[in-house]
Amino acid sequence: MDQEIKETTSKVYFTTFRCRPDEGPIDKLKRLIKAAGIGGIDMDGKFVAIKMHFGELGNMAFLRPNYARAVADTVKSLGGKPFLTDCNTLYPGSRKNAIEHLYCAWENGFTPLTVGCPVIIGDGLKGTDDIAVPVNGGEYVKEAKIGRAVMDADIFISLTHFKGHEMTGFGGTIKNIGMGCGSRAGKKEQHSNGKPMIDHDKCRGCRRCMQECANDGLVFDTENRKMSINTTNCVGCGRCVGACNFDAISFANDAANKELNCRMAEYTKAVVDGRPHFHISIVMDVSPTCDCHAGNDTPIIPDVGMFASFDPLALDQACVDACLHQTPLPGSQLTDEMASGHFCDHHDHFDNTNPNAEYRTCLAHAEHIGLGSRRYELITVK
Repeated sequence: MDQEIKETTSKVYFTTFRCRPDEGPIDKLKRLIKAAGIGGIDMDGKFVAIKMHFGELGNMAFLRPNYARAVADTVKSLGGKPFLTDCNTLYPGSRKNAIEHLYCAWENGFTPLTVGCPVIIGDGLKGTDDIAVPVNGGEYVKEAKIGRAVMDADIFISLTHFKGHEMTGFGGTIKNIGMGCGSRAGKKEQHSNGKPMIDHDKCRGCRRCMQECANDGLVFDTENRKMSINTTNCVGCGRCVGACNFDAISFANDAANKELNCRMAEYTKAVVDGRPHFHISIVMDVSPTCDCHAGNDTPIIPDVGMFASFDPLALDQACVDACLHQTPLPGSQLTDEMASGHFCDHHDHFDNTNPNAEYRTCLAHAEHIGLGSRRYELITVK
């Protein structure tokens, strides 16, 4: 089976953001997904889940609702019944339950009026409405805990903002699906192995990391004004790593990130197996960290374009390759890292931006379990 996967070449469709005077990016997106074959899916009268990230309150890098509207309108033109969806988060913030999650989505512009379809939180009010989905070929996860509304849909579409990420290197299609469709219990399962450590010499005692911990995994020593990890409570989610501005928190080794990547790939396979699925990735505002943060840094590279494919793995690989061919933007986290005295060139924009991150095991494991192919043919849509 692995040999067959390696020899498969998937098609990935691509278009830039350059537009004629009589056409905008939304028109180009519609043309792109039609060229990529979305019309070949029988959607007549069927429920279609469109999985995307609504952005944390305060973050401005997430995709505009206009892109979601373009996909929803296309689905409706094909006879489908679309809804936008995402599952609740494990960490504190604006999306940890369905009430706050919907208010967050609305405030960021995602309403039935603006996107042309309902917004449904996939794992219910408290993030407990999930279903155990077998992972065919899973080595780390035998049954993934996926939001019930996601699995109830007849057809699955992912709409991804491709950006950097402080743990997984980049946040692409596999992360949008695997982590995003996991219920709160599913997210905890994916993050469960590996605990961070704190360098007390670097810790400033600012307690910013505590705002990101939902599990009492951090303990502050008021006398010494230093933070420590409560290894009993810590679930290894890594939110504290991204919150620290002084590089005081890190994982002891790459095993935690690598296992997270593998679980994420297996969760993705659980979501897409056995039903029609289609994937879109928009590479713009490539911030160094996830849209889950209540804020965002400047992009590390220029906007690239829009990609679409039936193969989520090929799509991620194509987006990575396209990003690595870009010139780093000045004044970004990437160029700041490159100018620092401790810089070690990994010849990779994502590795250089977040040196503690790692993404290759995700792509390799996704191919190993049959999620898709890393080989692709890039087809440009003018």
